[in-house]
Order: sequence, then structure tokens, then C-alpha cells
Amino acid sequence: MDTIVILGDGPLGRSVEIAARDAGHSARVLGRPADGRHSPDDLAEAAIVVDAARADAVVTNLDVALRAGCRRLVIATTGWATERSAVEARLTEHGAAAVAASNFSIGVVLFGRLVEEAAALFGRLDAFDPFLLEWHRREKRDRPSGTASDLARRMVAAHPRLADPGDLEVVSVRAGASPGMHLVGFDAPGETVELRLTARDRSAYAAGILAAADWLALNPRQPGIHPFEPIVDALVARRPIAA
Repeated sequence: MDTIVILGDGPLGRSVEIAARDAGHSARVLGRPADGRHSPDDLAEAAIVVDAARADAVVTNLDVALRAGCRRLVIATTGWATERSAVEARLTEHGAAAVAASNFSIGVVLFGRLVEEAAALFGRLDAFDPFLLEWHRREKRDRPSGTASDLARRMVAAHPRLADPGDLEVVSVRAGASPGMHLVGFDAPGETVELRLTARDRSAYAAGILAAADWLALNPRQPGIHPFEPIVDALVARRPIAA
């Protein structure tokens, strides 16, 4: 039974806590401290640290976790792409490994692969215009979301008539309490084709985060940042997650 410390007591952090305890782990959630920095003592027993806090706290949280001796992390926060090089360097320097993704939903990873295939197929026909719409709760800060940015990148790479991201119509909605909806469409004069993925709650993200934590725990991993895709590959292949 691993001890998992979750940084961030928002809806995602609480969902990870519930899922971890249901899976038999010891789990603790830490909210944002008054001075903005956790103490290494708070993370001293952590086998795995899950960062589900804020983008501007990723580097600070990582430093504290490393000082506490933790060498396995899951970074479930978005909006920190400009700090990726610094995070990679710190992990490598300390021999630590992290799984990081813009979205830890297994469905989102598979959805992205479907989107690539659809973009390549509909891109052959001039009549169909591609577009992307994403809707998240009003409090979500990044716009577009990390998942929407990844989907847009996949569409541009696969679509023969999209030269760069600016050629794709991307719309972001921030309203209400939606945990996340992404819609990819191809519109022609006589018909519209849509691919949609809607999160009903954050349990799907929590399940993916725990799968990443298990993957880190089962075998030693190369220091640095690892993507989520290989973990989904192992799950889809119905092999043990360490394979």
C-alpha cells in the first residue's frame, strides 16, 4: 500500500483521494498553504506525489517533493508548458520520474487517435470544414484547455489542408460547472459530422492518474517526464501495466 500525497484540494484532488483510498492506498490531500509553499515535512512519507493544484505552483511543488525525497510524481495540472524544460531538468538532476499529461482520461487519449484519423479522412474533401469546440467550468483558467490544444495539434498534423493552428477554428467556452466537453466537427453544405467526448465527472481523470501512479510504482522509470499514452497502450492491450 503506497502513500499518495495529493497537492490541491479542489474537485480533481478530492476525486483522486477517493479513488486512491478505494484502491487501497493511503491518501492525503493538502490544500494551498497560506504562504504558497508546502513544507517538505508534509510530504516526507509520500511514495507518490500527485500535483493537482495550480500551474504557477508546479515548479515550487516539484522542488518541495524532491526535497522530501519523493522520486515518483504525477503532474495533473495544466497551463505550465513554459516551465517544462525547468521541470525536466529538475527531475533528471534528482533521478526522479513524472508522468505528465494535459488530460488523464483514458477516453481522451483514445479520442485523440480517432480525431487524427477523422482529420486525415475528411481533409481529403474540400466540402468539409474542420472545427473544434471545448467547454469547461467558469473557473478554468487556461483557454483553450490543454486537451483542446493537443487535439488541435493532432488535427493540424493529420489534415492535408491545415498548414498551421491558425487555420483551424477553435472555440473555448467557460461557463457553469462542466467538468469538460470537447467536440470535433467537420461541416459541409449538406451535413455535419461530429465527434464528441463529454466528462460526466472527474472520476475518469482520477482513474487515469492512479493508473499512472501504478505504472511509476511497478518498475524503475527513466528520470524525466513521461507521457500518458504508453500507459493507455498497456491498458488497451490488456497486459499488466508494467509490460
